[in-house]
Amino acid sequence: MRLCTQCGAPMRDADDFCGNCGTYLGWAADPSPRPDEPGPEGRPGPVPPGRPEARRPLPSAVDDEVVVGPPCPACGVANPPGRRFCRRCATPLTPGANGAIGRARRRWPRWHGDTSRWLRRLTALLAVLVLLVLAILFYPAALALVEDVRDKTSTPVAVGPSSSTATAEVPGHPAAAAVDGLSNRYWGANAVGDAVEFGFASPFRLLSVVVHTGAGVEERAFTGQARVAALDMVLTTADGTSRTVPLPLADRVGPQRVDTAVSGVVRVRLVVRAVAGQGPGRHIALGEVEFFRRP
Repeated sequence: MRLCTQCGAPMRDADDFCGNCGTYLGWAADPSPRPDEPGPEGRPGPVPPGRPEARRPLPSAVDDEVVVGPPCPACGVANPPGRRFCRRCATPLTPGANGAIGRARRRWPRWHGDTSRWLRRLTALLAVLVLLVLAILFYPAALALVEDVRDKTSTPVAVGPSSSTATAEVPGHPAAAAVDGLSNRYWGANAVGDAVEFGFASPFRLLSVVVHTGAGVEERAFTGQARVAALDMVLTTADGTSRTVPLPLADRVGPQRVDTAVSGVVRVRLVVRAVAGQGPGRHIALGEVEFFRRP
């Protein structure tokens, strides 16, 4: 009896391969040619792998002892029961001896061999998730930035209201006079808190509002009545929400522009909050109001 050099299992002296692990047991210690081999100089003996002279020996047809057991399916040599590999050619003797390991090794590279591919996919997925989160978080700011760029690169277009009403009107100075485009006509209010409201046929993006305060563009007409010094502009959008924009006004002749940049406007309400030049027998004049939208 001798021991396998690989796994230490006990083997017969005549066995060429380990019955437990399949290791070849006949490697020669000296790879020099054997004088008893046929040929002019003899044939080199078997040596461990790694030497160019090493050759795998052919299965031996001569058995030096009688073995009772199943024959090898490859070389036909009888093997004792319980062996997993043939003692002559190392062929697996049981169906599951080497097949399960082979199948496991074949499956492993498919799922886990190319780790770089899975890392690339995971990185791409994480990048998509980060972009999605950033889009959700910064979408309002990004949208506002885009709209602001469009506002600055667009040429404003005047838009006229389709309706005009007021909570109070001085006779001869109706609410419609504030949007008729004439400088010698104006809306006349009685007191602070009075309001005029304008409706529009379709929603639009209101870029700016131009206000002409006072009763006219000439100094005498301008100072002849009280003038609006401050307004609250209440903007109502198509979805029903409202936004109030304060409009402080200088007490002087000429147009005064206030930028708004509000989308979906359908109604504008102007509420008188401050008055200049008020006195006995004078009413409050709001000369002209102009609205500008984005094309």
